[in-house]
Amino acid sequence: MSRKPNSPLRPPQKKSDPVDNSDRFGRAPRARREDVHADDAQPKDPNAHLNADPRGVRSPRGGQAGVRQGGDPARRPDAHKSALGQPDGSERGARARTAQGQGGRRNAAGALSEPERLQKVLAQAGVGSRREIEEWVLAGRISVNGLPAALGQKIGPGDRVKVNGKLVPLRFSQRSPRVLIYHKPEGEIVSRDDPDGRPTVFERLPILRKGRWLAVGRLDFNTSGLLLFTNDGDLANRLMHPRYEMEREYAVRVLGELNEEQAKSLVEGLQLADGPARFNSLRNEGGEGVNHWYRVTISEGRNREVRRMFEAIGLTVSRLMRVRYGTVELPARLKRGMWMEMPEAEACQLAGLPAPVREVPKDERAKRPPKMHRTTPTTR
Repeated sequence: MSRKPNSPLRPPQKKSDPVDNSDRFGRAPRARREDVHADDAQPKDPNAHLNADPRGVRSPRGGQAGVRQGGDPARRPDAHKSALGQPDGSERGARARTAQGQGGRRNAAGALSEPERLQKVLAQAGVGSRREIEEWVLAGRISVNGLPAALGQKIGPGDRVKVNGKLVPLRFSQRSPRVLIYHKPEGEIVSRDDPDGRPTVFERLPILRKGRWLAVGRLDFNTSGLLLFTNDGDLANRLMHPRYEMEREYAVRVLGELNEEQAKSLVEGLQLADGPARFNSLRNEGGEGVNHWYRVTISEGRNREVRRMFEAIGLTVSRLMRVRYGTVELPARLKRGMWMEMPEAEACQLAGLPAPVREVPKDERAKRPPKMHRTTPTTR
């Protein structure tokens, strides 16, 4: 069937030829694509001119601004997107979301791409130390996807892990650990709950929104000094495990004075009920009257080990204070019962992680030392 010559779908044949713009643009028609201005470029579809307005591009009301916004909708490069029902700003929003996914989130670059061991993931989440988590797995207190967990089992972002029936929110990304330096006074116990109702060190610590504070080692009820806390179970395990041989330094006050033979036996080693023990170093710090101070270093953390070693040679420890744990020293201005948070860069260095890249602040407050805090323990 022949089509009417006045059909609105197809203009007359003589008008389908391209318009000669050589006088207007100062160049020959049918120029290369890179030579044509973006607003006057022809669409890729060879039949696009059939739906084009023969009067040319018309600016909407508002003057030249309408031309910048795209002119005729049929001639815009994103006309096919509007035909699919997407809003005009969808492309811009998609680019913004893509940029946010690539660099907007802090931990996007550190996301884990492979499954990790259950103990490691839970330790990084602050649920507990690796040793505690292994005990919970053996006791059947941890489940993965509704089934009892196994030692060495690997989990990924799609797995559901429950501890004591409670779902644990896991973060499969590298985060900076938090470390607290606490000056423990005598008369506090390093435990979350004491049947005798004695005050605990955890009563003075700040509250964590996620995870919990893990004590790095222990100090006796009558021992004072440096005590570290972290929310990272991996770091706690690194600082406490015997294979790392983290050195501790103590200031010891004894009743009496060591003779040369006693000092030699403490350094060379002596036998205790739970095995041999020795100091890495022993230094006389002097004293007055019957009390004498000594500085000792040891690479173990057995229960009451320093006190028992002096008792084995016939001397009684009247005061014991830890002044260093590994590379962390007790700050002189941190008084008893006070705590301070270690700077993020130092905490990452302690954990063996790369320091986070932060914008260097211009404020002079960044050069100030960390603040000291004193928290009043809750009354029982």
